[in-house]
Amino acid sequence: MEAGGNLYKLDLPSEGAGPEVALGAYYDHIRKINDVFADQIKTSDQKAAYIFTFMFAFLVTSQEGRSVFSWQRYAEGGGMALALSAMLALASVFSIVSAILVVLPRKSTTSTTLFWGAWSRHRDSFIRAAETGDQAYLFRQYAENADALAAIACGKYRCVSFAFRGLLVTVLSYICLLAVK
Repeated sequence: MEAGGNLYKLDLPSEGAGPEVALGAYYDHIRKINDVFADQIKTSDQKAAYIFTFMFAFLVTSQEGRSVFSWQRYAEGGGMALALSAMLALASVFSIVSAILVVLPRKSTTSTTLFWGAWSRHRDSFIRAAETGDQAYLFRQYAENADALAAIACGKYRCVSFAFRGLLVTVLSYICLLAVK
């Protein structure tokens, strides 16, 4: 690791270095990677919002959905209906909590000039790189930001998959509960 915490030490040739290296293509590609990862983060947040909204609406509008959180149901019930009620309650809570975890703010162990919250820490190094014409600095910033976005997206999609599985179990247990009533 390079001093200052940079994982990317690149000795990039200048744009006029020759036809064998199309540096602009690499910049375009790393910018596209950042855009795609940022879009994937937005998509995971949207999916979580849909799951949360569905679960909330289900629990508010369904008498059966609300009743699985009543102690009286478990005191009076028994057998298959009791097991399905417990499964419905647990799956609903699991799905809602997982959806909430998706949209909670995420931090990365690294930061770049592309993150507004870290701008004050990176401003001076950005100015120095601009003054010296350090092209590798920009590439490193994009690459480090792609790493941070990828880690955030992975964490969010893990929670989305948990929320979706919880939603699936909720729906299946609800249908089964209606069938045994």
